[in-house]
This record gives sequence, C-alpha cells and structure tokens, in this order.
Amino acid sequence: MYKLAGLYLVTPDWDDTERLIKVTEQALLGGAAIVQYRHKFADAILRYEQASALLELCRLFEVPFIINDHVELCLTLDADGLHVGGADISVAHARAAVGSEKIVGASCYGDLSLAHTAHAAGASYVAFGGFYPSRVKKYPVTTDFDIVSTACAAIALPNVVIGGMTVENCQPLIVAGANMVAAISSVYLAVDPQAAAREFVSLFNARADAES
Repeated sequence: MYKLAGLYLVTPDWDDTERLIKVTEQALLGGAAIVQYRHKFADAILRYEQASALLELCRLFEVPFIINDHVELCLTLDADGLHVGGADISVAHARAAVGSEKIVGASCYGDLSLAHTAHAAGASYVAFGGFYPSRVKKYPVTTDFDIVSTACAAIALPNVVIGGMTVENCQPLIVAGANMVAAISSVYLAVDPQAAAREFVSLFNARADAES
C-alpha cells in the first residue's frame, strides 16, 4: 500500500502530452510522491493517451497514480485510485466502483462534516481548500486554516491541502499537520520543476526532522 504523504502533483489542462510527461518526470525526480491526472477539457482520446503515459511514468517511479473523476478510465487503466469532488459521484459510489484496494480521495472544501461523511463512506484521504487564490482554478478562497489541525485530531485519514499552494504559503499548513500539499502551477509553470518539487519535499523533511 502506498504512503499518502508529501507533494501531491495535480496536472494542468495541457493538451501537449509530450510536455506534460516531461515536466511530470522532472517533478518526480524532485521527489513528488503522488500524481493526479486532471484535465477538465480533454476529450476521451486525449484523456486515455495522457493518462496511459502518466501511469507508465508513475510505475517507473513507484508512486501512486490517481484519476480525477473518470471512474471508467481508472478501471480501464487499472490506475491506483480515483479522486472525486462535490459535483462528481459520491465517495460511496466511487468506493463500490473501484473496490476496496484502490485509493479514493474526496474534496471536502472547507467543510469538516464532508470529511466525516467521506471517511464513513470509505475514503482513503480527504482534501481541504482552497486556502489561497489559484492561477489555474476558480473557487471561493474561504477555507479556514484551523480545519487542518481539527481534521488531524478528529479524522483518522491523511489530508491534502489545495488551492494556490506555494513553497512559501504552504508552510503553516504543513506545520498544522497537512500530510500532503497539492500543487499545479507552482511546479508545472516553474522554470525548474525538479527544483520546485524538491523545495516542497524539503518542507516535509524539515517537519519530520523536527518531530524526531
């Protein structure tokens, strides 16, 4: 079973598969721990092409590969898991569809009750945010920082923080107990994606050193 901790890459809406794979590989070389394929505007052919290539890359690096939303694609490729949001199928339906062994992640926004419900329905991890404005996604920036420490105390699941994450602004959330930090632009649009990933990873290493 994969450990759900560290830098959680979420792919941008890029149609250029070669570029997508190249930058993802650099981020994995920098220590990224998880990859989620998310492309809200791709057609079925492009989704399959990109997800297949990303899955092969993740297998090489031995990191989990998660599909956003598309259950059938997850099952067809035998990806490692599925992530669902509020407008997607329920966590219970996702768990029933993919079985007990795969990862199921759930977006819980700033609502702790959604996290409790996701836990009860069989989620593997819960995601909170947005905490900061994003260069990519449009959403309300209303999530309270306290939700991380509260969730750590109340819900026995790993959590991931999302929304405008940078090396500078995610530090208080990691200190509060965030198990994973999700990043898109801060890695994929970085001049040096490998170095950017390494900087995120260093924050988790620093916390581990402080706790040891």
